[in-house]
Amino acid sequence: MAAARELRYNSRGAVYGDLAYDLDREVREHALRHAGEAPRRQTAEPVAAPKAKPRVRSLSKAQVRQRQKVSVLSVLGVGAAIGLAVLLMMGYIQLTAISDEVVSLQNQLAELETENVSLTAQHEQMFDPATVKEVAEAAGMSKPSSSQIYYIDLSEGDSAVVYQQEETNVLSRLLASLNHGIYAVVEYFE
Repeated sequence: MAAARELRYNSRGAVYGDLAYDLDREVREHALRHAGEAPRRQTAEPVAAPKAKPRVRSLSKAQVRQRQKVSVLSVLGVGAAIGLAVLLMMGYIQLTAISDEVVSLQNQLAELETENVSLTAQHEQMFDPATVKEVAEAAGMSKPSSSQIYYIDLSEGDSAVVYQQEETNVLSRLLASLNHGIYAVVEYFE
């Protein structure tokens, strides 16, 4: 077997496409060389004497492993990894909540668009002359008769009466202006 192992590793001349050694090449060549020969029979092993009991080694003292010290940096690293994992999970929770809110808002938008279409149709129906006429007749309205119509003659000139206020003195104008100012400030702060 040592000879086969030496043959395997000493034949460095064979290089294949992937530049790897073909370790089983020697085994295949040996099988090809001895292809027509009958297989060799192995001789039976002599019957061995009963096996002796294995010796058990006993220990007088229990061996104790020394306590290992934990590095502060490893504790900080594990803590940072746990913190980042918690932050990542919180981010996923927030993302899920926002996604749920977006879906509910989209559903609400779809409902509102449907309601808008029906309300727009009702609004357009309100201004339909035939509908207005039917509703007016149902409410008891009718066209006015000739006795209900009055005409106004505007062929004469217009006239207007302007009343002039009495002039106030300076002190009353000052008090009025002060009163308006105080009222404006109080109204601003209310």
